[in-house]
Amino acid sequence: MGRNLLKREQAITFVKDTFSTKLRQALNLIPVSSPLVVLDGTGINDDLNGIERPVAFPIKSLDEQRAVVVHSLAKWKRVRLRELDLEEGEGIVTDMRALRPDEDYSPIHSIYVDQWDWEKVISPTDRNLRYLKETVKKIYAVLVETEQAVEQQYPEKKAVLPSEIKFISSEELLQRYPTFTPKERENAIAKEYGAVFLYGIGGELSNGFIHDGRAADYDDWSTENEDGYKGLNGDILIWNPVLHAAFELSSMGIRVDKESLQRQLVIRHCAERAELAFHQMLLNDELPQSIGGGIGQSRVCMFMLKLSHIGEVQVSIWDENKKSNLQKDNIYLL
Repeated sequence: MGRNLLKREQAITFVKDTFSTKLRQALNLIPVSSPLVVLDGTGINDDLNGIERPVAFPIKSLDEQRAVVVHSLAKWKRVRLRELDLEEGEGIVTDMRALRPDEDYSPIHSIYVDQWDWEKVISPTDRNLRYLKETVKKIYAVLVETEQAVEQQYPEKKAVLPSEIKFISSEELLQRYPTFTPKERENAIAKEYGAVFLYGIGGELSNGFIHDGRAADYDDWSTENEDGYKGLNGDILIWNPVLHAAFELSSMGIRVDKESLQRQLVIRHCAERAELAFHQMLLNDELPQSIGGGIGQSRVCMFMLKLSHIGEVQVSIWDENKKSNLQKDNIYLL
């Protein structure tokens, strides 16, 4: 098995190198370094759905100030754009490593998260659905090109992505499948089209529920867009023929401006966060308007190499009994 694992590691490297190079070119992104930890209480860490606990610890040399391991770099990147003095159309990308100890184990979830985290300066006039869709199309084209390169390098890994991605709002999806759960709706639309950008995630839908949780202070999910629905964010979903399910590869969006930040803090009942350092910078017009997101490295590798478990492409912590049972099905975790 050792040589097969080595070949898999080489294939993972091929996918990551191919995709990251093409992504930088497509979005005009500059690679930068990024933190594993940030100080607690600054508002810079990603709160995800607002309930997940970060890994936290005191720092002796800073008088026991507490630091937290990042969940993602959604807000840190926007501060970094300002620090690097980037202009409209320029952006950054980094290899983000995070820990999410409250994540539920599954074939596509682990407590270890690795993403291409990217952020790009935009004009205030680009805060619209048209610009969001244009950016999604560029990222999707990179996914298609990467899958074709993988098939050329590894002919047994057949390319399956359609040439174009379908766009649909979370409200339209609800109206199409009113009796389905959010996950069932995602499965249905992804199976029908092969690749979908589901936009407007986080705001309340006509049934009184949200499609999925989003924090109040990075993606703009409450601004009305050109099609009359709300939301300038979304997820890239593809149909995974190995798992027979919708498969999220990226969450992304146009970031909040100060009006949408204030509105969303109230909606999420956390208006007190406006006093935190990050939020004050935004409210005082000290941060650029931006678009950004995260693209799962392990998810992309798992899909491109047609594997059935995320542990086949990343090293994490797993239940030993589960690992043994998977080996009986010839699934070997790294």
